[in-house]
Amino acid sequence: MRVLVAGASGAIGRPLTRLLVARGHTVIGLIRDRAGAASLRNHGVEPIVADALDREVLLRAVDGLSADAIIHQLTALRKPPLRPRGMAMTNRLRSEGTTNLLAVARCLGARRIVTQSIVLGYGYRDHGDRILTEDDPFGVPAGDMTDDAITAMKSAEAQTFTAPEGIALRYGLLYGGDGVEMRALLARRGVPVSAGGLLGWVHHHDAVVATIAALERGRPNQAYNIVDDHPAGWQEVFTAMAAGFGAPAPLRVPKWLLHLIAPYVATFAADTSMKVSNEKARCELGWRPEFRTFRDGVAAMVSETREGSAVLQPAATRR
Repeated sequence: MRVLVAGASGAIGRPLTRLLVARGHTVIGLIRDRAGAASLRNHGVEPIVADALDREVLLRAVDGLSADAIIHQLTALRKPPLRPRGMAMTNRLRSEGTTNLLAVARCLGARRIVTQSIVLGYGYRDHGDRILTEDDPFGVPAGDMTDDAITAMKSAEAQTFTAPEGIALRYGLLYGGDGVEMRALLARRGVPVSAGGLLGWVHHHDAVVATIAALERGRPNQAYNIVDDHPAGWQEVFTAMAAGFGAPAPLRVPKWLLHLIAPYVATFAADTSMKVSNEKARCELGWRPEFRTFRDGVAAMVSETREGSAVLQPAATRR
């Protein structure tokens, strides 16, 4: 399959493009920074440098090319979004960026679009003990600071489903492929934690494998929850991560203080609790999380970071 990956230099985009190539796909990588073009070429990816929010420039960049599918992995989350304004560019990439990628799909002749979404679209609140599935309401504004993010998630999915073969992947909170950055951040106690509810998590490696499964086997006009098997709290996960790296325990703060210093983070780290089912992805995509719990994933993350190895390497030829 000939596939355009939008956001090819991101935390998912980098390993995704490499695994796609390893599986025999022809990959075009859309990036914004020309400096990343050489790295893509070195891994067998054809680079295109353009701003996904500049429609005219983007369409000129893909003129004359063709593709069977597009994978939308555009975000602008180079650092944790402490406040809602930290989500502004990512929100635009999910709304305006998706609109532009649909235009690219028409230009390329691509029928299939796989779009990144997130389980937080079910709502930043306590969902109790009910297990959330893809049939539950998604993207419903709550009248608070999360509305812009919720609206953008909904927009990305709704637009994607207008494509002939649109698929949305609702990832859990991503971790694992950013070990070097997280080790440095945890070393300076840069991730405050507070008591909160359960959240869905997924290791970057498992997210990449699920994305390829959706590309190859997903049903059109469907959403899939991509989470591991055991939800866990924000405090629990980052405390385990710090211990694994030998870093000081994260700074524990009361909820009111987390809301003061990182109000957007607090909406999910402290206020949200959800149990999300991955059964549909298991049944329809044949996907299973290799790291079934955050403890498995954190152990691999620490080992990979220390050894400088790649978790994705052993799975590169898996079909």
